Amino acid sequence: MSNLATRVGSLAFKNPILAASGTAGHGAELDAYFPLKGLGAVVVKSLSAEPWQGNPAPRVHETRVGMLNSVGLQNPGVEAWIEHELPDLQKTGATVVASIWGFTVEAYEKAAQMLRELDDKTVVAVEVNLSCPNVESRRDMFAHSPTLTAEAIEATTAANRPRWAKLSPNVTDLPEIAAAARQAGAEAVTLINTVMGMAIDVNGTRKPVLGNKGGGLSGAAIHPVAVRAVYDVHAALPDLPIVGVGGVSTGEEAVELMLAGASAVEVGTATFRDPKAPARVLKELERWCNKNGVTRVGDLRGMAHD
Repeated sequence: MSNLATRVGSLAFKNPILAASGTAGHGAELDAYFPLKGLGAVVVKSLSAEPWQGNPAPRVHETRVGMLNSVGLQNPGVEAWIEHELPDLQKTGATVVASIWGFTVEAYEKAAQMLRELDDKTVVAVEVNLSCPNVESRRDMFAHSPTLTAEAIEATTAANRPRWAKLSPNVTDLPEIAAAARQAGAEAVTLINTVMGMAIDVNGTRKPVLGNKGGGLSGAAIHPVAVRAVYDVHAALPDLPIVGVGGVSTGEEAVELMLAGASAVEVGTATFRDPKAPARVLKELERWCNKNGVTRVGDLRGMAHD
């Protein structure tokens, strides 16, 4: 039997399969379908310091090869999440990674400070979602600029636990931005967030189908983009831990991201079609390892570069 234990920086996980932010709910929702404690961790939906209502409807549109969403990071705020959602998630026995975002550097700092008092066994890490609009530089997202990425990561030091910088693939030099995140204090990077996309209703309104016009494309269509992003960042920064995410719906696709350089893999959009997808991917990963004589799953990391 393969040893599925893995590490992401200073943190040890029982296995490398995580539920992705934005697709596993704010708390224990998926535990009704499979035991969340069986995953490496659950990354909760991104939280801001204050409640946020998100974008106008329609917010989600299925494409032939994935999903477009413009939910707009709707959330109840860190304080309400800690009070109303986190207790039920703790009861499942899941390992919890929080996710935070903000429109300004100060907002990132405030959200991080609000998590500071939580026990580090309650929330083991913070994924800093840098792929959201930045009103301090309206044409950019934080993750589109090495400088803004560094400023946001530095501002989240107050979280007082390991931070993972979640970066955007919509850039020309992703390794440069990943390096800036590491230099600013990120212990790992999460690659990737959604790819910018749009759909237009050709038979009806002849307008964009989403209420916010454009949105983020996720699912099967972006998996090759994620593999390339992980591969390129690992090649440039082999000592930087990577959490791979993007279009994973099978164990083999998880293996592919690990071969490219990921230490752990998040399963996201697949859960909308199959809520048991993270647990199934984990079983398929273990089956693949046993079939192929892989005794330690960690040995897969970056093997495609050898």
